[in-house]
Amino acid sequence: MKKTDYFSAKFENDEFIFLDQTKLPLEEVYVRTDDYERIAIAIERLEVRGAPLIGIAAAYALALSLKKSLNGNNNDVAFSHAYDRLARTRPTAVNLFFALDLIKSVYETQKNSDNIYQTLLAKAVQIHNEDIQHCKKIGDNGLRIFQKKSNVLTHCNTGKLATGGAGTAFSVIQTGFEKGLVNYVYADETRPLFQGLRLTAFELEHSGIPFSVLSDSMAASLMKDHKVDLVITGADRIALNGDAANKIGTYSLAILCNYHDIPFYIAAPSTSIDRSILTGEDIKIEFRDKKEILNPSGHQLAPDHYDVYSPAFDVTPSHLIKGIITEEDIFFFPYNFLK
Repeated sequence: MKKTDYFSAKFENDEFIFLDQTKLPLEEVYVRTDDYERIAIAIERLEVRGAPLIGIAAAYALALSLKKSLNGNNNDVAFSHAYDRLARTRPTAVNLFFALDLIKSVYETQKNSDNIYQTLLAKAVQIHNEDIQHCKKIGDNGLRIFQKKSNVLTHCNTGKLATGGAGTAFSVIQTGFEKGLVNYVYADETRPLFQGLRLTAFELEHSGIPFSVLSDSMAASLMKDHKVDLVITGADRIALNGDAANKIGTYSLAILCNYHDIPFYIAAPSTSIDRSILTGEDIKIEFRDKKEILNPSGHQLAPDHYDVYSPAFDVTPSHLIKGIITEEDIFFFPYNFLK
């Protein structure tokens, strides 16, 4: 049964309102702010997360940096400071820089307008609305990957909590379920921050889609027992050759799919394609604080002096990806359309 509705983020009364995802699924806490620094902190803390949603939040934040602007030379300093601050928050998600640069281009051409804040805000709203439309199209395009009523495995979180709309991979799953093409969903818990357990399960429950949560290490066993028909994940950055960076553990899934002859798909908006890089070797990978492994959610599991290897993302080579689902179309290896 579907539960009460929720939203990841919205803008009203000159404030950015977001659902603090670090408190899910046990608490639904919404935060209101008109301070770009608070939004930057929210992105760093993963209170706001998911590549498309990070871009949307950053666009609103950069606009808010000039909310109290009186116009003039001081705007350049304030805007530049806010841009640099927001650009430092999450280095891997290309949507962040796409959105910041769109707002920057508007600022540079219209900074002498009567109300630059409203001008920038209008662009941020446009970015948000376009993502809503892209999510819908990704879900519709993704219907073509289903050859039968399927059991789907997914990793991390790609729904409303990661985007401005219905999601990327989650939109494909939800649309497929509504059309009778998805039978059951397996959601990896997604260590070390449990986005699958805390967030994807939350969204599946709200959507009325039957599911089970499994630890990341159980995926191979599930595939060996023929319980998975296909795997769909999102992506935070896609290189020109189709190599794709996504939440750590995605590469492992792609290898397992290749071994078990299971189709592995990625769903992402075209804004996740970084046309400035040739391959995944050029993708900068974010590393997280070791406390997220040693002391998750304040529960000490091991001594603080232990050394920890904790990349937030890994890169899946394009030849392991059967298809990349975007709002434009589904594209297939060798992804010559990107060149």
